[in-house]
Amino acid sequence: MKVIIPLAGKGTRLRPHTHLVPKPMLKVAGRPVMSYVMDDVMKLGNVEQVIYVTGHLKEKVEAYAVSSYPIPSVFVEQAVQDGTAGAVNLALPYVDGPVMIIFVDTIFDTDLSVINSTDADGIIWVKEVEDYHRFGVVVSDADGHMTQIVEKPNTPISRRANIGLYYIRNWQLLAEGVAHVLSQPTNKGEYYLTDAFQYMIEHGARIQVVDVEGWYDAGKLDTLLETNQAMLEKRDLARVPEGFSGATIIPPVYIEDGAIATDSTIGPNVSIGKGSTIVGSTVRDTVMGTGCTITASALHDSMLGNGVMLSNVRGSMTLGDDSEFSGD
Repeated sequence: MKVIIPLAGKGTRLRPHTHLVPKPMLKVAGRPVMSYVMDDVMKLGNVEQVIYVTGHLKEKVEAYAVSSYPIPSVFVEQAVQDGTAGAVNLALPYVDGPVMIIFVDTIFDTDLSVINSTDADGIIWVKEVEDYHRFGVVVSDADGHMTQIVEKPNTPISRRANIGLYYIRNWQLLAEGVAHVLSQPTNKGEYYLTDAFQYMIEHGARIQVVDVEGWYDAGKLDTLLETNQAMLEKRDLARVPEGFSGATIIPPVYIEDGAIATDSTIGPNVSIGKGSTIVGSTVRDTVMGTGCTITASALHDSMLGNGVMLSNVRGSMTLGDDSEFSGD
């Protein structure tokens, strides 16, 4: 089996952080978001090749993927951001059998080994949500097979949101569907992969719908902070270095080696990068990069890049790498 990882997007909803860091490499609970997905992929044990579709800051993504996941890989650049079908189309020349397609700005809880027992032409994973009108939702028949995907419905035709995780066994029909989509006018300026799945269904494919236990979005600031909390709590990733002192800790927190605190309170739901210093401050619900210095502040619901210097601040902040701010 091969795996397609589209990650060419610019991550505009996470600026200023994505000016310098690719969206899939932003960290939650001390780890790049894409690492959670890639670890699940590696556990499958039958991946022949990973096809990364890159774009924004592609050199950083490539360097991380090669160094962290030593598996046969190819990198294809999506120079024109023409949508998810356009991204997958660039990878299809390397596909000659069953394929998984995974968008890595989310983290999921599910057992991917179901692909080894399904007799369907494909699988689409979903998560039931209350705010169904924000998502593309999947409608299924009595046998649990997808009948259609409806983008941002006004009525609750379904509450099962498409989470960007797919397995396609009938890869030839997928390629046919993508070619069909690219031959049509764009949909709001883009070519959608979900339209290719609809084509497959209309041409006889059976795509099984599987619910995930958990789905955590890291595509914008507020949900990334929620995902940081979820990873600390649900995956037991919290840690405090041995000998760390100078702060009252309110779990869960993730603190890397080399961080220093004095007269401070840290937590809950805080991740702190190595070499950061917190003095006379309280910090909660925050993701902080490496080498930051926080002084005389009460910080919450914030995201700080690497090398940020912050003093006398009360409230929430979003600052990219090497920023300085003082509330004086």
